[in-house]
Amino acid sequence: MVETAGRITLWGVEVFAAIADERSISAAARRLGASPSSVSQQLTNLETSVGTALIDRSARPLVCTPAGELFRRRALTILNEAEQAKAELAAADMTRLSRFRIGMIEDFDADVTPALLTELARDWPRTQFLLETGASHRLFDQLEARALDVVVSADMGEAAEGQEVHPLLEEPFVAAVPRGQVVGENRMEELRALPLVQYSARHFMGRQIASHLATQDFRLSHRFELDSYHAILSMVAAGAGWTILTPLGVLRAQRFVRDVDIIELPFPSFSRRITLTARRGVLGDLPGDVADRMKRHLGEMIITPFHERMPWLADKMRVL
Repeated sequence: MVETAGRITLWGVEVFAAIADERSISAAARRLGASPSSVSQQLTNLETSVGTALIDRSARPLVCTPAGELFRRRALTILNEAEQAKAELAAADMTRLSRFRIGMIEDFDADVTPALLTELARDWPRTQFLLETGASHRLFDQLEARALDVVVSADMGEAAEGQEVHPLLEEPFVAAVPRGQVVGENRMEELRALPLVQYSARHFMGRQIASHLATQDFRLSHRFELDSYHAILSMVAAGAGWTILTPLGVLRAQRFVRDVDIIELPFPSFSRRITLTARRGVLGDLPGDVADRMKRHLGEMIITPFHERMPWLADKMRVL
């Protein structure tokens, strides 16, 4: 084996950047798929190479030393250049891409995500895939920390500087009510008589719902605030109240759909957008290619079936 101690290696720089972001050896190791001992050794090798301590290991959580803060800026430049070089080399032949890290909101984990990864794995046979699912704000944190290459998430407003955004899907918010309980012409009053099972305001979508209700001066009593589509629709199906979700949220809790009615909101509608976001200029045309693949799968697996089941969504739910 070639001895690398005393040399600055790209792996050592990546390890340092992960430790600086995560502020923990063990968390950096999990992020990188390495052992804590090897991560610690890489940091030691890098510090030996540059001749100074970069991380204050006595602090909890770990922090960069002044020299580490200075080196961190250079490290991000080095890693960006390395990623761009790999992307340029892979651009002519995607089968040469060695690793692809994608973050995905949980709305797609039963259908679109497996279809996309299966297709990419077929077309990029040498690529190792890492999938992270979770809430949109957590995925964006991972993107900014360089732990992910692209994220598919809810649009949370203007893109941060240095990011490229590819719109994928627009979908309206809808009401899910206990089957057969809201059938009259005055849906507003019927809904006021039912408790609202509210999506958690700890998440961006929950805050979006709460903000829209406030602008419509539609005040509702709610005893439940949950962050699980399955739990929310289970309660609606049992007659405990009604909720506001998107069609994708309803689809994710498919087994409860037969026991609820999906109806238009009885006040001005609002919607959300799903986008694919990547760091600008780092991966070349790859984010756009993945976005095009996503839109094809969304059209086939989401949009067409929903339009067939709920024709009133035809002009409200669409691929962008």
